[in-house]
Amino acid sequence: MEYAHERLEHTAQHGHDPTVSWSRLAAVIIAVLAGALALTEFGAKDAQTAYLAEHVAASDTWAQYQAKSVRRAIYLSTAESMETSPAASDAAAQEKIRAARANAERMQSEPGADGMDQLAEKAREFEHARDHQQHRYHGMEIASSGLQLAIVLASVAVVTSFIPLLWLSCLLGLGSAAYGALAALALV
Repeated sequence: MEYAHERLEHTAQHGHDPTVSWSRLAAVIIAVLAGALALTEFGAKDAQTAYLAEHVAASDTWAQYQAKSVRRAIYLSTAESMETSPAASDAAAQEKIRAARANAERMQSEPGADGMDQLAEKAREFEHARDHQQHRYHGMEIASSGLQLAIVLASVAVVTSFIPLLWLSCLLGLGSAAYGALAALALV
């Protein structure tokens, strides 16, 4: 108790305590790292939400593709059944066979609309966008982990008064923040 009282008197007389300025610097560094962590977490959550939206869009598009495929198979099966029937040479039957085959072809490809070929291309685009968002999310999560570790190191530096640990946390924090920025822009 006497030591603490003497320390306070010494500080009051000289008006300067190096641990106070060092602690303030550490507090500012921790606050900056925490701010960067919050932004990184926000970016990761945004990427995760975008990933899920693209995943649902790709799944829905592939489901539509499958439905078209089933309808196409039914049209082709109908045409083949009618071709083998005894009345296949009848003009009305021939018209129905042509219509069934035309509908089957329309299911396969319908430029400017949603034929199977167009749906497959659209679904692959959604999958590509989904994979891009997943990669972005993982990059942001790595950056977030680095920033969390930097905050822990800075906090330990304050408790132990080991200044090199604070500088190490700064380096880790800067590297993690840079990695997070690159991941947000999908450059890593």
